Amino acid sequence: MKELRLGIIGLGSMGRAHAGAIQSGKIPRCRLAAVCDAQEEALARFQEPARFTSASDLIHSGKVDGVLIATPHYSHTPIGIEALSAGLHVLVEKPISVHKADCERLIAAHRSKKQVFAAMFNQRTDPYYIKLRELIQAGELGKVRRINWIITNWFRTAAYYASGGWRATWAGEGGGVLLNQCPHNLDLWQWLFGLPSKVRAHCQVGRYHNIEVEDDVTAFLEYPDGTTGVFITSTGEAPGTNRLEVTGERGRVVIENDRFLFTRNEVEMSEFSRTTPQAFAAPAIWNVEIPVSGHGGQHGEILDNFTRAVLDKTPLIAPAAEGLRSVELANAMILSSCTGRTVDLPLNAAVYARFLKKRSAARRPKKP
Repeated sequence: MKELRLGIIGLGSMGRAHAGAIQSGKIPRCRLAAVCDAQEEALARFQEPARFTSASDLIHSGKVDGVLIATPHYSHTPIGIEALSAGLHVLVEKPISVHKADCERLIAAHRSKKQVFAAMFNQRTDPYYIKLRELIQAGELGKVRRINWIITNWFRTAAYYASGGWRATWAGEGGGVLLNQCPHNLDLWQWLFGLPSKVRAHCQVGRYHNIEVEDDVTAFLEYPDGTTGVFITSTGEAPGTNRLEVTGERGRVVIENDRFLFTRNEVEMSEFSRTTPQAFAAPAIWNVEIPVSGHGGQHGEILDNFTRAVLDKTPLIAPAAEGLRSVELANAMILSSCTGRTVDLPLNAAVYARFLKKRSAARRPKKP
């Protein structure tokens, strides 16, 4: 195979952006061979690729080697399963599914190692987070003790939520900021630090917008070894903040405002505490700003990586199976808030699926 014939299913803002990148030649050896959308006006923008109003028709057309799924969240699972069952390579937008049980169904459909199955976690290409992961894995931070991430620069207007009937609803998206904006951050959290064992969250529904799902979240996460984390997010704050602070035995990293600051302890915290006779002594430190340039290739890099994985067997940046973890974190936060209790991980997928079904059935009408 000399090129990847790709079909894009779903021509909303992200689907159109991916199509534009391919058609402008930004993704080498990837050709836009087909597009699909239920709306004829969305298809009218495209002249050269084959056009379909049915995802199933595109999948079985024989015109594509792989598909990129950029449809509303719930449909990721059935479309993905059908595409994988048809032998196609699949790249799915975030989140890979709405809840853990659907993630498991989708991942189980990937039975052949010859098929590439990836997720659009473009933030994994950001050199700030790549550098942090390198420091953690190399032991430069020592044992991680505390994580604090304030990520409130997801501001959205009322017009944004009114732009589609599926937006910000239990039945359409399965959640709010945690299922729409924050899959990227939750993916990075688990990619960098792993999954916690307990989650206690407070999710405020419609705090800033006339919506039926969460738009403001504060979550406390606990790990089996005593490490703790706080995750705060919102779509209602302006100006917002994006500050990630990680404290380890050997120092602290702060990533904020395109700066990577590393304060390094010359002696590990625990060792200094045990061996220093002075009651109020502080460990010697040194400070450095690690130079980092830009934010990586983002969506284009993930799409290029997917293409090279199909054509050259290049390892994936974001295997789709790993997408279950960010969904599980989001599900656990929502369940914790709605039940008023701490949720243990691994999450019981069947319990959450039943909970979400009830939430979707009891849809709250919007205020006039």
